[in-house]
Amino acid sequence: MRLLQKKQFFVLLLGAGLFCAPSRLHAQAAEAELPDSPSQVQASRPGADAASERQVSWRSLPKDFLHDQKGIWLFPLQLGKGHYWLPTLAVVGGTAGLIVADPHIMPYFRSHQGNLDDVNDVFDAQITTATVIAIPTTLMIAGYARHDDYQVGTALLSAEAYADSAVVDLAIKAVTRRERPSDVPPGAPFTNTFFAGGKSPFKGSSFPSGHAAGAFSVATVIASRYHTHRWVPWVMYGMATAVSFSRVTTLAHFPSDIFLGGALGYTITRFEVLKPR
Repeated sequence: MRLLQKKQFFVLLLGAGLFCAPSRLHAQAAEAELPDSPSQVQASRPGADAASERQVSWRSLPKDFLHDQKGIWLFPLQLGKGHYWLPTLAVVGGTAGLIVADPHIMPYFRSHQGNLDDVNDVFDAQITTATVIAIPTTLMIAGYARHDDYQVGTALLSAEAYADSAVVDLAIKAVTRRERPSDVPPGAPFTNTFFAGGKSPFKGSSFPSGHAAGAFSVATVIASRYHTHRWVPWVMYGMATAVSFSRVTTLAHFPSDIFLGGALGYTITRFEVLKPR
C-alpha cells in the first residue's frame, strides 16, 4: 500500500508541476513584456531555428507521420550521398562497443538488485511510461486552456516523434529478438542474447529500448522548442536519462539497448520530425 501511494504521489506531483509551469512562465513573460510563445521570440530574430518554425495540426499529423517514415527508411540514400556519416559512425560504434561490454556490466546490476529496490520501485515500467506520456498530455491540456497554439503544437510534435521512434524500435526488435537481462538464468553469463528472445517485439525483445527511444523523442521536442528557457533542456534530458538508466537497474535492458534507443529517439526527432515543412 505504501509503495502504491508513493507511485501515485510521484505521478500527481509531476503532473501538477508540468501544468503549473506554463502558467508561471506566462506570468513572468507578461511582467517582462515579452512574447508568451517562444516561436514569437524566434520569429523576431533573423535565422530562427527550425524546431521553433515547425508547424503541425491534428489534420496534418497523419500526413506528417508518413512523411517522417519515408525519410527514416530512405536514410541509407543520404549516406550514399555522403551525408551524416560522422553521427552514424558514432552511434554504430557506441552501440557496438556497449554490446561487447554488456556481459561485463550486467553482473554488477544483477548482484546489487537488493540495493536498488527503492530506485526500481519509483522507476518501474508503468511509472516511467506514464511519466513520458503525461508530459505532452499536460502540455496539450494547458495549451488549450491558455489558447496557446505553440504549446498545443509542441504536444502534437511530441506524439509524432514518439510514434516515429516506436515504429523503428519495434522493427529492430522484431529482427534482433534479443533476450532481456531478466530472462537470463541466475549465474548464467549475459552472452549469446541476440536471436534468443521471444517472437513478440513488444515483450520478448530487448534491443533497442523503447522506453529510451520514447523518452528522448519527447525530451528532444520540448527541449528544442523551449530552449530559450535554459532550465527546460536540462530537466527534459535529465528525465530521459533517468528513465533510460532505470531500465538497466531493473534488468529490463542492457546498456547498449538504452544507448541505441536514446540515439534513435534523439536523431529521428531532431533531424526528421523537427524539420520545417
